[in-house]
Amino acid sequence: MEIDATEPEVHDLTDPSVGALLDRVGDPRAEPGVRHLSPSSASAYSQCARRWKFRYLDRLPDPPGPAALAGTFAHRVLELLLQEDPQHRTKDRAKELARQAWPETAEDDDFIALALDDTAAREFRWKGWQAIEGLWHLEDPTTVDVVATEQRVDTMIGGVPFRGIVDRVDLEDGRATITDYKSGRAPTMRYREARLAQVLLYAAAIAEESGALPAKAKLLYLGQKVVETDVDPESVEAVTNDLATTWANVQSDCASGEFEPTTGPLCAWCPYAEQCPEGMAEVRRRHKAGRVRLDSPVVVKLLAATA
Repeated sequence: MEIDATEPEVHDLTDPSVGALLDRVGDPRAEPGVRHLSPSSASAYSQCARRWKFRYLDRLPDPPGPAALAGTFAHRVLELLLQEDPQHRTKDRAKELARQAWPETAEDDDFIALALDDTAAREFRWKGWQAIEGLWHLEDPTTVDVVATEQRVDTMIGGVPFRGIVDRVDLEDGRATITDYKSGRAPTMRYREARLAQVLLYAAAIAEESGALPAKAKLLYLGQKVVETDVDPESVEAVTNDLATTWANVQSDCASGEFEPTTGPLCAWCPYAEQCPEGMAEVRRRHKAGRVRLDSPVVVKLLAATA
């Protein structure tokens, strides 16, 4: 059977970081619509308007899996590490901070819901540490001039109310650099521009709030590579225009109540597939044709139901 080779990068695009948790929407029974966009919600809408509705308007649960939670744990440790004085940003200090931060994850309801046995829990912690240690493959943290970590932005970009949390703002040659950590798989060239849109939007937000446009925007794919771009008015205008288009489409869909699905291989990874007839039809079609990942959550459920 042919296995679809499409990268399941949807997990990275729906990252369950604190940025996603800021996406508070109005109660659809009292105030139809959405109050703002963030990089995660805008990206989710671009992937599939129906999935966006389920998550951000209906607020159906979308619990993160082990990989996403391990990434969140790594983000927290790196946040603490980069708040240290430069000379203290060592691997040994990162291990100390990981031990201190671990209870936050261990006591989290999403982690408890995973019901990991001892072996799986050790593997979880190891993956988290690998992501943390992966920072040293990309940069020497003792040399980074950190201005802010976990900086909240809440502003208007191109007429769109925008919120988010920037992992790091650094200074390079006297100008700001927007830096965001990623624990998922680094993108191929096909997905590079889409991934960089997030940090370019953050750059636009920082510029709105500070009056100065950052010089660079970086994605640090921990343990893999740095994906970066120069920030200029043209690149910021491009992502701002895309955000404005997404905002207009969101408002239109909220007014009409029609949220068209975008079907494809990622339907097999969608937590809402069972509530979406078009999505389930797509998964069944791909499964029949032998063009779907057999380990995807929707296919696992589908096979269990027909066993």
